[in-house]
Amino acid sequence: MPASAQSLTDMLNPSRGGFAPADQSALRRTAQNAATGSTATDSTMMDNPDATRLRGATAPSRIGRIPTYDVPASGAAVAGYDSLNRKRIRPKPYPGTPKPKVVGPGNSPISPDTALRGTRRPPVSASVAGIAVGQPPRRPLKVDDDPFGNVGFHTGPFLSKAAVEIMGGYDTNPGRLDVPKASPFYVISPELLIASQWSRHSLVADLRGSFTGYSRTFPPVDGEVAPMPTNIDRPDFTGKVAGRIDVTRDTRINSELRLRIATDNPGSPNIQAGLSRYPLAFTTGATAGVEQDFNRLQVSLAATADHTTYQYSHLTDGTATSNADRNFDQYGGIARISYDLMPGVKPFGEIEGDTRIHETEFDRSGYRRNSTGGYAKAGTSFEFSRLLTGEVAAGYSLRNYDDPRLERLSGLLTSASLVWTATGLTTVRLNATSSIDETTLPGVSGSLTRDYVFQVDHAFRRWLIGTAKLGYGTTDYDEARSDKRYFAEADLIYKLSRTFHIKGSIRHDWLESSVPGASSRGTIVMLGVRVQR
Repeated sequence: MPASAQSLTDMLNPSRGGFAPADQSALRRTAQNAATGSTATDSTMMDNPDATRLRGATAPSRIGRIPTYDVPASGAAVAGYDSLNRKRIRPKPYPGTPKPKVVGPGNSPISPDTALRGTRRPPVSASVAGIAVGQPPRRPLKVDDDPFGNVGFHTGPFLSKAAVEIMGGYDTNPGRLDVPKASPFYVISPELLIASQWSRHSLVADLRGSFTGYSRTFPPVDGEVAPMPTNIDRPDFTGKVAGRIDVTRDTRINSELRLRIATDNPGSPNIQAGLSRYPLAFTTGATAGVEQDFNRLQVSLAATADHTTYQYSHLTDGTATSNADRNFDQYGGIARISYDLMPGVKPFGEIEGDTRIHETEFDRSGYRRNSTGGYAKAGTSFEFSRLLTGEVAAGYSLRNYDDPRLERLSGLLTSASLVWTATGLTTVRLNATSSIDETTLPGVSGSLTRDYVFQVDHAFRRWLIGTAKLGYGTTDYDEARSDKRYFAEADLIYKLSRTFHIKGSIRHDWLESSVPGASSRGTIVMLGVRVQR
């Protein structure tokens, strides 16, 4: 027969093959203890041998009892799920390690346990999160779209970017003469950009210069309409330092300091005959103004002051002549009103007035060149999905001279700076400028200059960039002379790394003048390297 378990009732009933203990009450208590799983020892059972036999007989049967163990459940991680619902044990930091803190709302430090209960992220050390308690967080870096761009270096709260280009080439007509005279040359062009990284206010310094040196001298030739100096080396520098103070959220104070060092362009009628080298012109200036927002309306007012001075002209015979009649001061003011019409479109209107006071009352030809003038223009700045950004405007400019023999100079004013991202690899740019400049031609009030430049940049590879430029410009000297300028240029940049670039360029210039013998052509070829940091 198969083995079967014997119940406690069978054990207590003699008729079913059990036994009849001597003390029935003791047996009943033993049965109750067995049914409830009690392990307490009764004194009666200890004194009764039959009860002792019954305890030994019923020990293997644990029906209905909850099992217990001498060793608690093990195997669960101290930081994970525990079926016994024990308190989780946190690892202790190494001796000497400061207690980590997390900056909560209101910039108040809270404990990691509170941060864990109040947020969904685990407690993070302040140094790991990039947040130093008691110090403002650093502004997050912008996405770098150019893997070969200039990274720069941090100096305190300023980000600086420096570069220098060293190039050599050949110019078929550096003096832009009717009869070309070629010469090899070299160009050294350093630049430095420094920008603040403050959350409020701003300070930006942009310094760019170049020096073009030619390897030969050019003796004067009789009968030249546009004589060329024997030494045509040309330095050039443009420097600006712009600052902004955020007084309030809607009020800003803007300022700018500027310096320009240059010479007259080759082929210009302002160049004297018999020069040994080009005289340098220094222009220093400053601007200060305020800008105020009235909801969507923005109003800005600024005052400007500039001073232009020329070096003495050194002649081939060893003498020097003064250019004091070309030195002048200019004072003016600019007012601008713009309205944020819609996201990405901001039309504006701008008006400017100034006065020019020369160092000498009469120039070398006996004319009084002090003048007053200005311009008025209207346009808009826009930004459409980062595909088309910039500013375009058109207006009218005029200038009146103290000398009644000099006629009023006026004309159409155009200005534009547009950037169109045609594709992810191609960018199109358009720049337009207009200005009324001074001149030394007898009986001529001044020159009205307009220039337009169209440029296309294409990335054949991320490290190979091609550029094509087309330019057109005009300069009108009243009815005495009219010049038209054209140029076509092609550049190729091979980026070896973020530090070293190789650059090649070829350019052709045309100058068509209404004066016989003043037209010219020239081709420039350059190759060099750019080093940036």
